[in-house]
Amino acid sequence: MSAQTVMEQYAPLFMPKTIAVVGASTKGTALPNVFIRRIREFGFTGTIYPIHPTASTIDGLPAFPNLGATPQPVDYAYIAVSAAQVPDILTVAAGRVRFAQVVSSGFGEVDEGKDLQQRLLNAARAGGMRLLGPNCLGIYTPRGRITFTEISPTEVGHVGVISQSGGLGTDIIRRGLSRGVKFSGLVTVGNCADIAPSDLLEFYLADAQTKVIGFYIETAKDGRRLFEMLRAAKAQKPVVILKGGRTGQGLAAAASHTGSLAGDERAWIALSRQTGCVLVDTLDQFIDTLLIFQTLTPQPQHPTKRVVLFGNGGGTSVLATDYFARLGLDVLPFEKPALDALAALKLPPGTSITNPVDCPVSTLQQDNGRVAEKILDEIYAKGRPEALVIHLNMSAFAGRTPPEVLDNVLQAALRVQTHYPGQAHFVLVLRSDGDPQLEARKRIFRDTAVGLGIPVYDEMSNAGQALAALQAHERFLHTRGS
Repeated sequence: MSAQTVMEQYAPLFMPKTIAVVGASTKGTALPNVFIRRIREFGFTGTIYPIHPTASTIDGLPAFPNLGATPQPVDYAYIAVSAAQVPDILTVAAGRVRFAQVVSSGFGEVDEGKDLQQRLLNAARAGGMRLLGPNCLGIYTPRGRITFTEISPTEVGHVGVISQSGGLGTDIIRRGLSRGVKFSGLVTVGNCADIAPSDLLEFYLADAQTKVIGFYIETAKDGRRLFEMLRAAKAQKPVVILKGGRTGQGLAAAASHTGSLAGDERAWIALSRQTGCVLVDTLDQFIDTLLIFQTLTPQPQHPTKRVVLFGNGGGTSVLATDYFARLGLDVLPFEKPALDALAALKLPPGTSITNPVDCPVSTLQQDNGRVAEKILDEIYAKGRPEALVIHLNMSAFAGRTPPEVLDNVLQAALRVQTHYPGQAHFVLVLRSDGDPQLEARKRIFRDTAVGLGIPVYDEMSNAGQALAALQAHERFLHTRGS
């Protein structure tokens, strides 16, 4: 199927013009009522059809008795009623709905609901519609102004996510927002009775807006198709997979969650090696990895190996050097040209100019913080880093230096990075003790940096894991001559 055909097929889901909402009440307290309010507040400008058997209006909108009675065909139907009612609701639609998303649970994730799920699927197919779910929260698409969460950024980004868990999907959006991840879309798929992860992978691969793809997945009923699509894609778009149910106990949990039988962990490791996908273990790693691929451009011609650390905090640098080494990232002492150039700056005693470069706050206060630009300029020019990680313990600056010193250090770092485009990956780590004022400043710095294409992390371990994921992706592309 051509990319254009795929985009046309999924346009009613990601950019619907008409939405039907089944299950809204006249009291305005049901989940579908909340959904109506959310999408209106989020900026949806299309037509909304509340579906109610007897009401004439719902939330100030004209209501209709069933999906077959709406004035126009429905691009996207949001359905949250008892499970037993849903098949008949879809049958009445009679081919007038393109995509139906079923929030309701009580289907294939429990033994007594398996037959009902088959009836649901049969009704959807008879009506010519695609089915999302059941047992899922829905879709977040900033370009279509649809969201199922209370807090959702409206900016259209480049990260497309598929989540088999609605609750985890909410976490990904909210935590991603706080760390600078910007989404092209996030779809929760629940039981995957019809639309499977491979279907949405096909959309994201065809979608020019999506540059990075993320999965939270518990099962792959479509495992062979998923593997073939990923292998054919040749990792041209980074794909990050957070796999639930990789242990025996996790398998049991996944089965009770979405009625899934998850595959053996070895199969997912093999998939990662053969397709270039990045397999991660935790939600934090998932978000950190999406962020680095969102902000940095992989360099397969020279996969990242040589890393320079620069910041205040000797112990932090030592621990990070050990951690990075375990990940296959080298933090090696500078050669003579770089050492001579840094020595010529005549930095104050207590400053270490080998790699890692450790600068006490007293050093970074020189020239009101602008000394950082001179140091970084020499590192870039003569240290030949493939990645530069700047780590600043913001707490060490609090109360000891004028506020503008830390600002100037960060601005210097951003400025120097623009002088050497494409030479080295640039990563910023802003460490804090949780002080509210520092956290507020960190949010401002993070927004600025991410806007300039610089990922920001809270700790060196977060940055290291993300860089290791980027390195793995670069190596995969390098071995295949990309």
